[in-house]
Amino acid sequence: MSILDQRFAQIHEQLHKKELSVSDLVDASYKRIHEVDGTINAFIHLNEEGARSQAKKMDDHLGKNDITSVLFGLPAGIKDNISTKGLRTTCASKILDRFEPLYNATVMNKLETEQSINIGKVNMDEFAMGSSNENSAYGVVRNPWDPDRVPGGSSGGSAATVAAGEVMFSLGTDTGGSIREPAAFCGCVGLKPTYGRVSRFGLVAFASSLDQIGPLTRTVEDNAHVLQAISGHDPMDSTSAGVDVPTFVDALTGDLRGKKIAVPQEYFNEGVDIEVRNSVREALAVLEKQGATWEEVSLPHTKYAIATYYLLASSEASANLSRFDGIRYGERVEDERLIETYMKTRSKYFGNEVKRRVMLGTFALSSGYYDALYKKAQKVRTLIKQDFDEIFLKYDAVVGPTTPTTAFKIGDKIDDPLTMYMTDILTVPVSLAGLPAISVPCGFSEGMPVGLQVIGNHFDEKTVYQVAHAFEQATDYHKQKPEL
Repeated sequence: MSILDQRFAQIHEQLHKKELSVSDLVDASYKRIHEVDGTINAFIHLNEEGARSQAKKMDDHLGKNDITSVLFGLPAGIKDNISTKGLRTTCASKILDRFEPLYNATVMNKLETEQSINIGKVNMDEFAMGSSNENSAYGVVRNPWDPDRVPGGSSGGSAATVAAGEVMFSLGTDTGGSIREPAAFCGCVGLKPTYGRVSRFGLVAFASSLDQIGPLTRTVEDNAHVLQAISGHDPMDSTSAGVDVPTFVDALTGDLRGKKIAVPQEYFNEGVDIEVRNSVREALAVLEKQGATWEEVSLPHTKYAIATYYLLASSEASANLSRFDGIRYGERVEDERLIETYMKTRSKYFGNEVKRRVMLGTFALSSGYYDALYKKAQKVRTLIKQDFDEIFLKYDAVVGPTTPTTAFKIGDKIDDPLTMYMTDILTVPVSLAGLPAISVPCGFSEGMPVGLQVIGNHFDEKTVYQVAHAFEQATDYHKQKPEL
């Protein structure tokens, strides 16, 4: 077993006892990357020199009882739309191919305070637009369980690095399911926090009212430690919520007595594979044994979620991506006329999916269509949120599948955008409502992982973790690893 396969707490104890060094962890991470990343293509660029230098300095602190953070010395992968000072941040787009930020994202400053180690920047769908990680300018990311299948998107690289044992945790971003879907496809644990729980400062914006940074890990306990580290109010982010950050690991009791779980009937419709449905129903039986009760409920506006999401997200993307004009930063196609410079730069360096969403969003915001499309989508978003609000008056959590199917073959859906968009049908409503949700492994179908989604009320990540951890401790799906 690799030293990277251990839980955070086990590594922490060994570092305290000087049975292990930070350099050992970094060496193990890069060794694994050099062994398997040629197959899965999870990293865009590595921080090898900086990480090894940092590790050597940290080794001097071992045995001095000043290692307080559980994340001390842990190798991490960072999604490439999170700003890292002096280290390229490309958003997997050729338009930012040589871009090096002058500042860190707030989450990076927090991880530096915790003294985790940035191993490198991981691959993703360009500007976080995609559900399969086939839209990267740096090549397709492959699923560690089956390299012929997608890892999910847009945080496919983040999930693949964890599943393949290249790092101990990674940061991803979730706009409409982009942490939870890859976690389900790759058999790891991925949490989208409540909107506002984690600062977005330094995150390259896709859809500002939806984007959230969150952790991907092997276990629920480890996930809680990372969320603890990156949460908190940030005056640099106007959408950051001024709420207290609880100690999330305190919720990991394994006891669900008295917990009431809602199971939406819309999450088990004909579009959900029978084996996925069976795995989730078996998971509900496990939660019953842990003391929970569950009932079927209805979230009637779920059927409008995909159309609502893609109108709103694309509209925000069209505004956010207008800054990539080839003038202020990034790559440029020169022309004597300014408008032609804009057009040629964006035509050459934006990928097809980015162009598709920018055009859709621009259309939705245009004169004559704003009220009929964008404004109406905002009203439906409110109805979707109200559906959840009513459920949480009676129930502690909502549980269902994370995705309708397991990971599909590379190339199967890339030429059919509408079918690809439907992959997010079970994750998008949560994002529109701004709720926290986690995906944990709950079974296998034809050798591929199945994800269980646990959804909580606003800023109630503790209950989400409590339910997910109780299930995890009663099963061994999280212990399964792909053979690469």
